[in-house]
Amino acid sequence: MTGLDDLTRLCPPPADVPAVDWPTVETTLGMRLPDDYKHLAAAYGPGAFCDFLHLHHPHAPTPWADLTGPMPTTLRAQLAQGRDQDTFPVPHNPETLFAIGVTDNGNHLFWVTTPQTAPDTWRITVNEARGHTWYTFDGTLTEFLTATLSRRVQVPAFPVGLLDAGPSFTPSPIPTSPVPVSPPSRGRYIDSRAVRAWARANGYDLPDRGRIPAPIIRAWEEAHPA
Repeated sequence: MTGLDDLTRLCPPPADVPAVDWPTVETTLGMRLPDDYKHLAAAYGPGAFCDFLHLHHPHAPTPWADLTGPMPTTLRAQLAQGRDQDTFPVPHNPETLFAIGVTDNGNHLFWVTTPQTAPDTWRITVNEARGHTWYTFDGTLTEFLTATLSRRVQVPAFPVGLLDAGPSFTPSPIPTSPVPVSPPSRGRYIDSRAVRAWARANGYDLPDRGRIPAPIIRAWEEAHPA
């Protein structure tokens, strides 16, 4: 039984899922994607596991959740800045990290894209939203989800009661007009001091040091369009 079979047994996918033009997606990204992810995305579509873990998908309802959107580049730039300023240690080279999902707590899931020519061997790593802890899983995204939803793995940054109601998958609403596939952004410079000042002025609870959570970055960028 394949990893996807194990996952769909644990957590049945929805019946109606939009088709994905994978050659166009991979051409847009400029890289091949893991086969397990393509099968997973084709089976489940955009949505969230346990109403907590949201996977990026080519048909996501917003650009920030779109696999070809700006989030992977934005996060790489942010992690590289934190590493260079010695404010946020990263156990992997930020240039090798590609964001593939996010949780409601602000944890991000990444592929560790080494070697880039062998995507089916890419591992999964998860960061702590407001700390320095990273968890790396030696397997594919599908294997990671199966291990997590079957309780064989407990990611330290995930809630202990994540599975109290059992595994589930909730589809995202499909936009009436498909999200256009566009080349990923090269990233926008983020002035962390300006973001912190704006966040505090707008009621966000943000510490003086550490990584700025992605939802606050998104809110700042929406308030300050390039």
